[in-house]
Amino acid sequence: PKSSASRGERRLLAGVTMVQTALTLALLVGAGLLIRTMVNIAKVPSGYNTGRILTMSVTEVQSWSTWGTFHRQALGRVAALPGVQYAAFAWGVPLTGNNWPATLEIEGQPPALKESDKTALPLRAVTPDYFKLMGVALIDGREFRSTDDDKAPKVAIVNQAFADRYFPHANPIGRKFWLDGRDKPATGIIGEISNSRTDDLTEEASPEIYLPLWQASAFSKHLVVRTTADPRAVVVAVERELHAIDPTAAIEKVKTLEQIRDDSLASRTFAMQLLIGFSLVGSALTLVGVYGVLSLSVASRRRELAIRSALGAKQQDIRKLVFGEGFQLIAGGVLAGVALAMVLSRVLRSFLFEVRPSDPATMIVVGALFVGVALVACWVPVRRAGTVDPLEALRYE
Repeated sequence: PKSSASRGERRLLAGVTMVQTALTLALLVGAGLLIRTMVNIAKVPSGYNTGRILTMSVTEVQSWSTWGTFHRQALGRVAALPGVQYAAFAWGVPLTGNNWPATLEIEGQPPALKESDKTALPLRAVTPDYFKLMGVALIDGREFRSTDDDKAPKVAIVNQAFADRYFPHANPIGRKFWLDGRDKPATGIIGEISNSRTDDLTEEASPEIYLPLWQASAFSKHLVVRTTADPRAVVVAVERELHAIDPTAAIEKVKTLEQIRDDSLASRTFAMQLLIGFSLVGSALTLVGVYGVLSLSVASRRRELAIRSALGAKQQDIRKLVFGEGFQLIAGGVLAGVALAMVLSRVLRSFLFEVRPSDPATMIVVGALFVGVALVACWVPVRRAGTVDPLEALRYE
């Protein structure tokens, strides 16, 4: 049927569609940047394993006199369970945010005259086998032993970032640092491990110090278990062994390390999913809008198209005319969308990783794909315009 829409109404509808196109393209670019961010994060080596590792917060709620007995028995019984490769206790499991903020003085550094002059670093505490369990490589020295307890000299293991910063031209093994002032016993460095992104997957490894848990007792800590199959299958058995030793032991936050990793990326994942959802809805509305504008234009210009055809215009020429109108509509929205995307992408700056907010590759790829899909939506109205019968249209007028 013939449409009675005026030129002003068509322009208004075209303007609304261009605004929709701009907003949709901006959302698509934002989604594209976040998708690239998640791909980049997935490629970054964390420095430790995440597969087949179960973690749970364990608190022994009786007295400190039984603390060591409980934890040693717990490790022995859990490690003996079928399907368990390693078991360890740790305060400072990756991506949990747990560590002790501490100030210390390091051998070779000038003595601190006041507290603010001391070096501030995070401390973590683990039991033997923790580094094997996590797949963290030992570069030099030795790992912790069961004999590194409160009766033995204080020892520590540092990561490569620590060694590079504080002993750049020397072996850190055998060096010392002081946690309670130089007048108190020093802690000797007995091992150096490879770097790992413990606090945030998007940040380079920073200096870290690990203490033996038997020397740095932690009231609440994680039990970390590496299994041969799905780690969730041993949850019940592990909890049973812990409660067999101490029925009052509190067991909380039972998660795999992969779940902890996903939780650390939850804000980025949510933002990506949200933008993808809005982008898909916006794309559908925009494509319907483009189709509607061109369909309305063809119906309103039926007499004009018939006259052009009667004067010798070929169907190909008429199709090019309508297709050009659709292309102008899409191109105008895309150009506005690129400008809007550059503003939106700056809002997403804190979520991005190894990709610039104004990344040209993302904008070109997203823009080209969107234009290609939008032009497909023009095909039906363009094809309809090419089939206008001059005699029928003129008689109708």
